[in-house]
Amino acid sequence: MPDQPAPAPAPGSAPGSAPGSAPGSAPGSAPGAAPAPVPVDRLRFALPPVHADAAGERAYRKERLAGALRLFGRLGYEDGVAGHITVRDPEFADCIWVNPFGRALSALGPDDLLLVDGDGRVRQGERRVNELAFAVHAAVHRARPDAVAVVHAHAPYGRALAALGELLAPLSEEACAFYEDHALLDGFAGPEDSGRIARALGPYKALVLRGRGLLTVGDSVDAAAWWFIAAERAAQVQLIARSAGKPVPVDRRAALAARERFGTDLAAWVSYQPLWQGVRP
Repeated sequence: MPDQPAPAPAPGSAPGSAPGSAPGSAPGSAPGAAPAPVPVDRLRFALPPVHADAAGERAYRKERLAGALRLFGRLGYEDGVAGHITVRDPEFADCIWVNPFGRALSALGPDDLLLVDGDGRVRQGERRVNELAFAVHAAVHRARPDAVAVVHAHAPYGRALAALGELLAPLSEEACAFYEDHALLDGFAGPEDSGRIARALGPYKALVLRGRGLLTVGDSVDAAAWWFIAAERAAQVQLIARSAGKPVPVDRRAALAARERFGTDLAAWVSYQPLWQGVRP
Protein backbone atom coordinates (compact mmCIF):
# COMPACT_ATOMS: atom_id res chain seq x y z
CA MET A 1 0.00 0.00 0.00
CA PRO A 2 1.21 3.53 -0.59
CA ASP A 3 2.46 5.39 2.45
CA GLN A 4 -0.28 7.20 4.32
CA PRO A 5 0.36 10.81 5.43
CA ALA A 6 1.05 11.25 9.16
CA PRO A 7 -1.89 12.63 11.09
CA ALA A 8 -1.72 16.32 11.96
CA PRO A 9 -0.73 17.05 15.55
CA ALA A 10 -3.56 17.79 17.93
CA PRO A 11 -4.24 21.49 18.54
CA GLY A 12 -1.90 22.88 21.23
CA SER A 13 0.57 19.97 21.05
CA ALA A 14 4.26 20.51 20.30
CA PRO A 15 5.61 19.25 16.94
CA GLY A 16 7.11 15.79 17.35
CA SER A 17 5.32 15.05 20.63
CA ALA A 18 3.30 11.94 21.12
CA PRO A 19 -0.46 12.33 20.67
CA GLY A 20 -2.08 13.17 23.98
CA SER A 21 1.18 14.12 25.72
CA ALA A 22 1.40 17.33 27.70
CA PRO A 23 3.31 20.20 26.04
CA GLY A 24 6.92 20.15 27.16
CA SER A 25 6.75 16.66 28.68
CA ALA A 26 9.35 14.05 27.88
CA PRO A 27 8.46 11.44 25.20
CA GLY A 28 6.83 8.45 26.81
CA SER A 29 5.86 10.25 30.00
CA ALA A 30 2.37 9.96 31.33
CA PRO A 31 -0.14 12.52 30.06
CA GLY A 32 -0.16 15.59 32.28
CA ALA A 33 3.02 14.63 34.15
CA ALA A 34 5.19 17.48 35.38
CA PRO A 35 8.71 17.82 33.93
CA ALA A 36 11.42 15.99 35.86
CA PRO A 37 13.40 18.09 38.38
CA VAL A 38 16.45 19.80 36.91
CA PRO A 39 19.62 18.55 38.66
CA VAL A 40 20.98 21.16 41.03
CA ASP A 41 24.41 21.11 39.37
CA ARG A 42 22.78 22.31 36.12
CA LEU A 43 21.21 25.40 37.71
CA ARG A 44 23.21 28.57 37.19
CA PHE A 45 24.09 30.77 40.14
CA ALA A 46 26.29 33.86 39.90
CA LEU A 47 29.33 34.10 42.18
CA PRO A 48 32.16 36.65 42.28
CA PRO A 49 34.63 35.80 39.51
CA VAL A 50 38.23 34.81 40.11
CA HIS A 51 40.80 36.42 37.80
CA ALA A 52 44.06 34.90 36.65
CA ASP A 53 46.11 38.10 36.84
CA ALA A 54 46.09 41.64 38.18
CA ALA A 55 45.23 43.13 34.79
CA GLY A 56 42.01 41.14 34.60
CA GLU A 57 41.12 41.96 38.19
CA ARG A 58 41.83 45.67 37.59
CA ALA A 59 39.59 45.81 34.52
CA TYR A 60 36.82 44.07 36.43
CA ARG A 61 37.06 46.39 39.44
CA LYS A 62 37.05 49.49 37.23
CA GLU A 63 34.02 48.27 35.31
CA ARG A 64 32.11 47.58 38.54
CA LEU A 65 33.19 50.91 40.02
CA ALA A 66 31.95 52.86 37.01
CA GLY A 67 28.67 50.93 37.09
CA ALA A 68 28.15 51.64 40.80
CA LEU A 69 28.80 55.34 40.23
CA ARG A 70 26.23 55.46 37.43
CA LEU A 71 23.73 53.68 39.67
CA PHE A 72 24.29 56.16 42.49
CA GLY A 73 23.68 59.00 40.06
CA ARG A 74 20.38 57.46 39.01
CA LEU A 75 19.35 56.85 42.63
CA GLY A 76 19.84 60.53 43.44
CA TYR A 77 22.82 60.03 45.76
CA GLU A 78 24.80 62.71 43.91
CA ASP A 79 24.92 66.08 45.69
CA GLY A 80 27.00 68.52 43.68
CA VAL A 81 30.61 67.33 43.75
CA ALA A 82 30.04 65.21 46.87
CA GLY A 83 29.87 61.42 46.72
CA HIS A 84 32.70 59.00 46.05
CA ILE A 85 33.29 55.31 45.63
CA THR A 86 36.82 53.98 45.71
CA VAL A 87 38.33 50.59 44.97
CA ARG A 88 41.79 49.35 45.77
CA ASP A 89 44.09 48.55 42.84
CA PRO A 90 44.92 44.82 42.90
CA GLU A 91 48.60 45.36 42.10
CA PHE A 92 49.90 48.82 42.99
CA ALA A 93 50.32 49.30 46.73
CA ASP A 94 48.48 52.24 48.30
CA CYS A 95 46.81 53.14 44.98
CA ILE A 96 43.06 53.54 44.64
CA TRP A 97 40.66 54.08 41.74
CA VAL A 98 38.12 56.88 42.21
CA ASN A 99 35.70 59.07 40.27
CA PRO A 100 37.09 62.42 39.04
CA PHE A 101 36.19 65.75 40.59
CA GLY A 102 33.21 67.58 39.10
CA ARG A 103 31.98 64.87 36.72
CA ALA A 104 28.40 63.64 36.74
CA LEU A 105 28.25 60.16 38.22
CA SER A 106 25.57 58.97 35.80
CA ALA A 107 27.84 59.46 32.77
CA LEU A 108 31.04 57.80 34.01
CA GLY A 109 32.77 54.84 32.38
CA PRO A 110 35.91 52.88 33.31
CA ASP A 111 38.15 55.14 31.20
CA ASP A 112 37.04 58.19 33.20
CA LEU A 113 38.36 56.86 36.52
CA LEU A 114 41.49 58.14 38.22
CA LEU A 115 44.25 56.10 39.84
CA VAL A 116 45.33 58.04 42.92
CA ASP A 117 47.95 57.18 45.52
CA GLY A 118 47.45 57.45 49.26
CA ASP A 119 48.85 60.98 49.28
CA GLY A 120 46.21 62.17 46.82
CA ARG A 121 48.48 62.35 43.76
CA VAL A 122 46.92 61.31 40.45
CA ARG A 123 48.97 58.49 38.92
CA GLN A 124 46.70 57.81 35.97
CA GLY A 125 44.00 60.01 34.46
CA GLU A 126 43.51 63.51 33.13
CA ARG A 127 41.35 65.22 35.75
CA ARG A 128 41.64 66.43 39.30
CA VAL A 129 40.61 64.43 42.34
CA ASN A 130 38.60 65.86 45.22
CA GLU A 131 41.54 65.79 47.62
CA LEU A 132 39.60 66.49 50.81
CA ALA A 133 37.02 63.79 50.17
CA PHE A 134 39.65 61.36 48.93
CA ALA A 135 41.61 61.73 52.19
CA VAL A 136 38.78 60.02 54.06
CA HIS A 137 38.73 57.07 51.66
CA ALA A 138 42.51 56.74 51.72
CA ALA A 139 42.50 56.67 55.53
CA VAL A 140 39.82 53.96 55.61
CA HIS A 141 41.66 51.85 53.01
CA ARG A 142 44.86 52.10 55.05
CA ALA A 143 43.16 51.23 58.33
CA ARG A 144 41.19 48.37 56.78
CA PRO A 145 43.30 46.18 54.46
CA ASP A 146 40.23 43.97 53.99
CA ALA A 147 38.20 46.88 52.61
CA VAL A 148 38.57 46.57 48.85
CA ALA A 149 35.96 49.28 48.29
CA VAL A 150 34.72 52.29 50.28
CA VAL A 151 31.50 54.24 49.66
CA HIS A 152 30.44 57.62 51.00
CA ALA A 153 27.65 59.73 49.54
CA HIS A 154 25.28 62.40 50.81
CA ALA A 155 21.98 60.51 50.44
CA PRO A 156 18.99 62.04 52.22
CA TYR A 157 17.82 59.41 54.69
CA GLY A 158 21.29 58.55 55.92
CA ARG A 159 21.94 62.23 56.55
CA ALA A 160 18.63 62.57 58.39
CA LEU A 161 19.48 59.60 60.62
CA ALA A 162 22.94 61.05 61.22
CA ALA A 163 21.39 64.38 62.22
CA LEU A 164 19.47 62.52 64.93
CA GLY A 165 22.66 60.82 66.09
CA GLU A 166 21.10 57.36 65.80
CA LEU A 167 22.30 53.94 64.75
CA LEU A 168 20.25 51.76 62.42
CA ALA A 169 17.66 49.97 64.53
CA PRO A 170 16.83 46.30 63.79
CA LEU A 171 13.34 47.07 62.54
CA SER A 172 13.44 44.85 59.45
CA GLU A 173 15.25 41.82 58.13
CA GLU A 174 17.36 44.04 55.89
CA ALA A 175 18.32 46.35 58.75
CA CYS A 176 19.40 43.34 60.82
CA ALA A 177 22.34 42.90 58.43
CA PHE A 178 23.86 45.88 60.26
CA TYR A 179 23.00 44.71 63.77
CA GLU A 180 26.03 45.26 66.00
CA ASP A 181 28.06 45.66 62.80
CA HIS A 182 28.08 49.43 62.35
CA ALA A 183 29.11 52.42 64.40
CA LEU A 184 28.14 56.04 65.07
CA LEU A 185 30.59 58.95 65.05
CA ASP A 186 28.57 61.21 67.33
CA GLY A 187 30.20 64.50 66.49
CA PHE A 188 30.95 66.27 63.25
CA ALA A 189 34.13 65.16 61.52
CA GLY A 190 35.28 66.90 58.36
CA PRO A 191 37.70 65.58 55.74
CA GLU A 192 40.59 66.86 57.83
CA ASP A 193 39.52 64.31 60.47
CA SER A 194 40.03 61.35 58.14
CA GLY A 195 41.99 59.36 60.72
CA ARG A 196 39.25 59.86 63.28
CA ILE A 197 36.65 58.62 60.80
CA ALA A 198 38.68 55.50 60.04
CA ARG A 199 39.10 54.76 63.75
CA ALA A 200 35.36 55.23 64.38
CA LEU A 201 34.54 52.72 61.63
CA GLY A 202 36.74 50.13 63.33
CA PRO A 203 36.03 46.57 62.15
CA TYR A 204 32.46 47.28 61.04
CA LYS A 205 30.81 47.40 57.61
CA ALA A 206 29.16 50.80 58.04
CA LEU A 207 29.49 54.10 59.86
CA VAL A 208 26.90 56.79 60.59
CA LEU A 209 28.68 60.16 60.43
CA ARG A 210 27.03 63.00 62.35
CA GLY A 211 26.32 65.80 59.87
CA ARG A 212 27.50 63.79 56.86
CA GLY A 213 25.54 60.57 56.44
CA LEU A 214 26.67 57.04 55.74
CA LEU A 215 29.96 55.35 54.88
CA THR A 216 30.23 51.65 54.00
CA VAL A 217 32.98 49.21 53.10
CA GLY A 218 33.13 45.77 51.49
CA ASP A 219 35.44 43.18 49.97
CA SER A 220 34.20 44.24 46.50
CA VAL A 221 32.63 47.26 44.87
CA ASP A 222 29.36 45.35 44.65
CA ALA A 223 29.29 44.56 48.37
CA ALA A 224 30.23 48.07 49.51
CA ALA A 225 27.67 49.63 47.16
CA TRP A 226 24.95 47.25 48.31
CA TRP A 227 25.67 48.00 51.98
CA PHE A 228 25.30 51.71 51.30
CA ILE A 229 22.01 51.26 49.44
CA ALA A 230 20.71 48.86 52.10
CA ALA A 231 21.69 51.21 54.93
CA GLU A 232 20.07 54.16 53.17
CA ARG A 233 16.84 52.19 52.73
CA ALA A 234 16.95 50.96 56.34
CA ALA A 235 17.32 54.57 57.48
CA GLN A 236 14.30 55.49 55.37
CA VAL A 237 12.18 52.73 56.93
CA GLN A 238 13.33 53.75 60.41
CA LEU A 239 12.38 57.39 59.89
CA ILE A 240 9.00 56.50 58.37
CA ALA A 241 8.24 54.08 61.21
CA ARG A 242 9.14 56.68 63.83
CA SER A 243 6.92 59.27 62.21
CA ALA A 244 3.99 56.84 62.18
CA GLY A 245 4.25 55.51 65.73
CA LYS A 246 6.53 53.60 68.07
CA PRO A 247 8.63 51.05 66.13
CA VAL A 248 9.08 47.58 67.62
CA PRO A 249 12.61 46.26 67.04
CA VAL A 250 13.46 42.66 66.23
CA ASP A 251 14.71 40.84 69.33
CA ARG A 252 18.44 40.32 69.70
CA ARG A 253 18.46 36.58 68.98
CA ALA A 254 16.49 36.96 65.75
CA ALA A 255 18.54 40.00 64.72
CA LEU A 256 21.81 38.09 65.13
CA ALA A 257 20.42 35.15 63.17
CA ALA A 258 19.37 37.46 60.34
CA ARG A 259 22.79 39.11 60.33
CA GLU A 260 24.48 35.74 60.02
CA ARG A 261 22.26 34.91 57.05
CA PHE A 262 22.21 38.24 55.22
CA GLY A 263 25.11 40.22 56.63
CA THR A 264 28.09 38.76 54.76
CA ASP A 265 29.86 40.45 51.87
CA LEU A 266 28.96 37.47 49.68
CA ALA A 267 25.27 37.97 50.47
CA ALA A 268 25.70 41.65 49.63
CA TRP A 269 27.40 40.82 46.32
CA VAL A 270 24.54 38.50 45.35
CA SER A 271 21.90 41.05 46.37
CA TYR A 272 23.57 43.72 44.24
CA GLN A 273 23.51 41.73 40.97
CA PRO A 274 19.99 42.76 39.81
CA LEU A 275 21.03 46.41 40.26
CA TRP A 276 24.25 45.83 38.31
CA GLN A 277 22.26 44.31 35.44
CA GLY A 278 20.48 47.64 35.05
CA VAL A 279 23.65 49.73 34.70
CA ARG A 280 26.19 47.44 33.04
CA PRO A 281 27.43 48.57 29.62
